[in-house]
Amino acid sequence: MARYTGAVCRLCRREGQKLFLKGDRCYTDKCSLERRAYAPGMHGNGRNKKLSEYGLQLREKQKAKRYYGVLESQFRDYFEMANKKQGVTGDNLLAILESRLDNVVYRLGFAMSRAEARQLVRHAHFTVNGKKVNIPSFLVKVGDVIELKEGSRSLDKFKGSLEANGSRVVPKWLEMDQNNVAKVIAVPTREDIDLPIEEHLIVELYSK
Repeated sequence: MARYTGAVCRLCRREGQKLFLKGDRCYTDKCSLERRAYAPGMHGNGRNKKLSEYGLQLREKQKAKRYYGVLESQFRDYFEMANKKQGVTGDNLLAILESRLDNVVYRLGFAMSRAEARQLVRHAHFTVNGKKVNIPSFLVKVGDVIELKEGSRSLDKFKGSLEANGSRVVPKWLEMDQNNVAKVIAVPTREDIDLPIEEHLIVELYSK
């Protein structure tokens, strides 16, 4: 599966806001955006041109892709899927992105970032309904049960992540018990998604 392998801090600088792609580092003064709050590149510090309508739409799409670690072809597939569903296309799109297994693992606190969650899923540390799933883009649905596989439960890595993320609020559409077994209890709604994405701009972009 293709994925972005370049420097992730420059993505935050390009969007002009923190995308929290590097876990703990994003909350410290080591964050590149804190040090260089301008776009990357040799002319980045001088870029202050007002964006066109198309530019605003494009930047919003790029920001959403980067939050969830999705490349263009897959993101477009998600949009087509969202457009075919009943309801508001933008809300449907974000619900689909939230339902990715790597995002669920991150939301539950098993990983410090979505990139780390993706790697953990690829290494087959998680099961869905008792079956091993190592596909980060796997879409969970209501009723699915997600848990660490037996051999991974004693690993210090997961104990440390769950402790460090103890203050992170688990979204209302997910439920996790004291044994760290999670269940999808609802379809994520726009109110459940705390990301500053203006999804209507993405819809406008793809509707041209």
